[in-house]
Amino acid sequence: MKFSVSKEKLLEGLQTVQNVVSSRTTLPILSNVLLHAADGQVRLTTTDLDVGVCGAIDAQVEKPGATTLPARRLATIVRELPASEIQIEVDSKNVAAIRCGQSFFKINGLPEEEFPPLPKFENAKEFKIAQKELRDALKKTSYAISTDETRYVLNGILFSFKENKLTMVATDGRRLALVDIELEFPRSQEVEMIVPTKCVTELQRLLGDEGELRMTVGENQIAFEMDGTLLVSKLIEGNYPNYRQVIPAEAKERVTLEREQFRDAVHRVSLLASEKSNSVKLVFTKNNIEIAANTPDIGEAHESLPVSYKGKEFSIAFNPEFLMAPLRNLSNEEIYLDLIDEMSPGVIKIQSPFLYVLMPMRIS
Repeated sequence: MKFSVSKEKLLEGLQTVQNVVSSRTTLPILSNVLLHAADGQVRLTTTDLDVGVCGAIDAQVEKPGATTLPARRLATIVRELPASEIQIEVDSKNVAAIRCGQSFFKINGLPEEEFPPLPKFENAKEFKIAQKELRDALKKTSYAISTDETRYVLNGILFSFKENKLTMVATDGRRLALVDIELEFPRSQEVEMIVPTKCVTELQRLLGDEGELRMTVGENQIAFEMDGTLLVSKLIEGNYPNYRQVIPAEAKERVTLEREQFRDAVHRVSLLASEKSNSVKLVFTKNNIEIAANTPDIGEAHESLPVSYKGKEFSIAFNPEFLMAPLRNLSNEEIYLDLIDEMSPGVIKIQSPFLYVLMPMRIS
């Protein structure tokens, strides 16, 4: 195998695929990137057996072939090379000679036969969606994914294709984020699956602002295809909890807030929230919210925000980090905070189909 390629293209290709490479793997082949050169292109593939990424770059292929080379080491070498044109030649023992300007490197690879193939999809369901729309939905939900590995069904985002919409849900049991996207598909295509965190993270990295994404759903695998890059992942097996039952019924009070102003005020007050109770209290009085935190051995903080509020006086406490998370990831200037009473969950909404349910904390 022999090909030459520009430094920028090769580095970009390696950066697209190298994130899934695990540094702690018992199988040496999983630390490698599969390079397949043919027809004026080099295809690069990496996998950790759960998630796989495949991308292609243009190259001048003198001799087609395939091999696998250590992904991170190759990326480091390419990043440091001086000139722009790189020539790579691989012999029958999978030893790669890399030439660039006055620099020369030799790295040992492993045969392509050892590299686990990406799954094939048969009788799969297919969906098309705008990349920007999906990226926006992931941003609005992914922060609520659970990191508790004992509740593995919550270690991902639920994708529910039903009644001509895609509903995406993430929850860790104390908060829940949900987005709906209008999407047309036949009823025979209706399906639900849980996409794991690692795949969600990669997807957020790969999605752009332009163009469409093709989603292929198999038995226990999912594939996302965008701009010539393919991302394949295993799905989380198990049943996602009934999230509808935690969404409160009609709210008694709705407060309209300026998102950034509210977020900044909560952030400032939370600086004096104790690590143990980790809560900020919202006290609602006529046309005013007072945000307060009190830690006996440290001190206290208060901040008032004028708002349009005509309801009864009451207070409710929330975890400040959980309260700020959606405010950081939404772009709307205005948000609505829907409340029932001190003990019921609060709900953050915006003009588009999104909601965020947050369990209150006990006020001592």
